[in-house]
Amino acid sequence: MNASFVLRASERGYNKFLSTGDSASYIGGHPEATLTRHSSFDFGPYQSGQRGFGRLRVFGDELFSGPGCGYNIHRHHNFIICAFVLKGQLTHINTVGNMDQLTAGDYYAFSAGSGGKHCELNLRNEDTNILYVWIMPDQLLLPPSYGRSRFDAATERNRIVSLVGNADGAIRVPQDVKISRLSSDKAMTLDYTPTSKEHGVYVFVIEGEVVVKDTPLARRDSTGIWGGERIKLRTGVEDADLLIIETAP
Repeated sequence: MNASFVLRASERGYNKFLSTGDSASYIGGHPEATLTRHSSFDFGPYQSGQRGFGRLRVFGDELFSGPGCGYNIHRHHNFIICAFVLKGQLTHINTVGNMDQLTAGDYYAFSAGSGGKHCELNLRNEDTNILYVWIMPDQLLLPPSYGRSRFDAATERNRIVSLVGNADGAIRVPQDVKISRLSSDKAMTLDYTPTSKEHGVYVFVIEGEVVVKDTPLARRDSTGIWGGERIKLRTGVEDADLLIIETAP
């Protein structure tokens, strides 16, 4: 779990779920609705031997297709679940008392703690694409909590922006983790320096191409790096969009 790696988009796990049959109690939606998931780490029926990266346990690139498609209300304990909407609209309902409509650029962090339920639905005809990130907390059975915010690529372009963690303006969560995003529209080189030499950094390419520590990565490729060293990110002249997750071991 603490070894560096490169994961190409085509090497990720792939699962397709229907809103009928065995999945009916969990997957919601019209009978023709489908939910597809590309997993970077072991999750559900997909088992590759890569159980996560530090405190990061799940990274799912998910597509909700068809009206009403998504996850019916279900329970979690202790996991911190973050969702980053890339396309479409997500309706999120939780037992902390929130009912939110999130569109592209919006994101949330739901700390399930001692027990929390949530529901995730696409109530429109167009597809909804979401990145789901699950993180283990530093303490178990904490009171559930929820926060949401927005990343505006137009105003935050060409710099690394903290979304989740202890930085000003980021959503606070009960874990030594930092989630950032970089949206670029020009060729540039940036350095990402972890806050601790013990930390690892997972870089996921949402769109475009980037070179991370001399390793070229394309759309939906990712890499996990340990060593606490400064990480050089090089983007090209075409638009690029990255999610960067720094985690304790």
